[in-house]
Amino acid sequence: MTTNRTVIGNITLSLDGRIHGPGGEYDMGWIVPHAVSDAARDHMVKVTSGATTALLGRTNYQGFGGFWPAVAEDESADPRDRAFAQWLNTVEKVVFSTTLTEAVWQNSRIAAAGPAEVVKELRQQDGGDIVVLASTSVIQALLRAGELDRLSITLAPELVGDGPRLFADGLPATGWRPVSVAQAASGALCLLYDKVRDSD
Repeated sequence: MTTNRTVIGNITLSLDGRIHGPGGEYDMGWIVPHAVSDAARDHMVKVTSGATTALLGRTNYQGFGGFWPAVAEDESADPRDRAFAQWLNTVEKVVFSTTLTEAVWQNSRIAAAGPAEVVKELRQQDGGDIVVLASTSVIQALLRAGELDRLSITLAPELVGDGPRLFADGLPATGWRPVSVAQAASGALCLLYDKVRDSD
């Protein structure tokens, strides 16, 4: 049994720290040019390749489930997109929702507890990394509980002007150490930060 699984929060943010624009959760068109860059695709493969569990909120679970399974079988898709889609199909998916009654996507289940409790349980089980896929509420809950080990941020060079931020007021103060940075042709920065622990 291992207890050293790395918990990663993966998300794209605007330059002013927004997760989406003032038009609501679907106001994310500004992300697209940066998400399809070579650097962003390589970054996603790098972040997910060692992961055996994905954590998602309801919105992303349904959105990803409606898009990515078809990409896995699309021979004309970018090979990195196909690899990510195939990984998504096979990986253990844990969904946090108070409204879903069943998880129909293969290898998925609805969590019976909150993100921090679930992660503590997963840390006691064998497996690879645990990745939160763009679910703000899950990342925030893990930040508050001190259960996030790594931040994977694609920073888009866009000022959205309004909308919710990932790093909301009230989160605990923590230190983070840069691990890697890659610049996309679009101008986005693909960043990895590890949390600074007392033992570091």
